[in-house]
Amino acid sequence: MEKVVNTVRGPIATEELGKTLIHEHFAFGYPGFDGDVTLGGVDWEAALQTGIEVAEKAKAHGVKTIVDATPNDCGRNPELLKEISERTGVNIVCSTGYYYEGEGAPNYFKFRNVVSDAEQEIYEMFIREITEGIGKTGIKAGVIKLASSKNEITDYEKMFFRAAAKVQRETGVPLITHTQEGTMGPEQAEFLVAEGADPSRILIGHMDGNTDVGYHIRVLQTGCSVGFDRMGIQGFVGMPMDSEKLVVLLGLINAGYEEQILLSHDTVNVWLGRPPVWPEQLAKLLENWHITYVFDTIIPQLKEKGVTEEQIDQIMVKNPARMFGVHTKVEV
Repeated sequence: MEKVVNTVRGPIATEELGKTLIHEHFAFGYPGFDGDVTLGGVDWEAALQTGIEVAEKAKAHGVKTIVDATPNDCGRNPELLKEISERTGVNIVCSTGYYYEGEGAPNYFKFRNVVSDAEQEIYEMFIREITEGIGKTGIKAGVIKLASSKNEITDYEKMFFRAAAKVQRETGVPLITHTQEGTMGPEQAEFLVAEGADPSRILIGHMDGNTDVGYHIRVLQTGCSVGFDRMGIQGFVGMPMDSEKLVVLLGLINAGYEEQILLSHDTVNVWLGRPPVWPEQLAKLLENWHITYVFDTIIPQLKEKGVTEEQIDQIMVKNPARMFGVHTKVEV
C-alpha cells in the first residue's frame, strides 16, 4: 500500500505532512443551518477569507497540515477547503463521515435502513469518497470521522463504526472520532479494534474531556491514540479547565505515552447559519479557543514542565505521520 495521504489538492507522501493539527473545522454548522437562510445565510466569500487568515496563522507556527474534521451532515465543503489550501499552501485533509445521533442528521440513513441496507450504503459512500472523490468535485477524503453519544454508541452510530472499520481494512485510511462529554473513548477503541481496524491508525478524539487517567490508559492499551484536541475549550460542552487537561497530558507523557498523543483545538472558525453569541462569562472561558493556542501557550507550558523538543516533535509531527501510514510500531 502506498504511503500517501489524500489532501484537497491531491495526494502527498506522508513524509510531507509535517507539523499537523489533527482536528479543526474551517466551517461547521449544526444540521438545520441551511434552512435558516433568511437570517442566517452563509457568506462563502467571507468564509474563504477567514479560512485563509486561520491557515496563515497556523502556518506562521510551522503547521504544514490541518485535518478538517467536519462531517458530511455539518456543512462540509471540500471546494472551500481546496481554495484555502491553494491560497495558503497549507495541506488540508477533508473528512468523510456523519456526526453523532443527537446532534447530527440521523433521519436520512434511519429511513434508508427501513427500505435498504444503510450500513452497506454508508460503506459505499465512504469508499467512494476516499478512492474516487466527493460528489463531482474529484476531491478525495483523507480520513473517516466517527462520533458517538454521551454514555453510549447507539445502533445508528454503530453502522458508521462498522462501515468505517471495513473501509479502513481495505484502504488504510485513518479514523478520527468525536467522544461526547468525556465518555465512550475506551468503548470506541475496543469496538473498532474488534471490528478489525488497525489501532495505529485510530485517533480517539476529545479525550481531554475526561480527567480520569484510567479512562485514557484503557484507550492507550488498545494501541489507539488519544486526542487532546479541544485545547482552549473549557467549562463548555462538558470540557474541564485547560489546567486540568494539562495535568493529565503531562502525566501521560511522563508515563511514556507520547507516541500515542495528538494535539489540536477543535476550533470552529466559521459558524454556518447564525453564529452563536456567547454569554459574557462563557466568552471569557473560551478566549483561548483559537488556532494558535497550542503553540502560544500549551507547548510552552509543557516545556516548562520538562517535556523535550523531541517529545513535542513526536506528538506534532511523527504521530500524525504514523497514523497516515509511516509506521513506527506502537508497543502495547
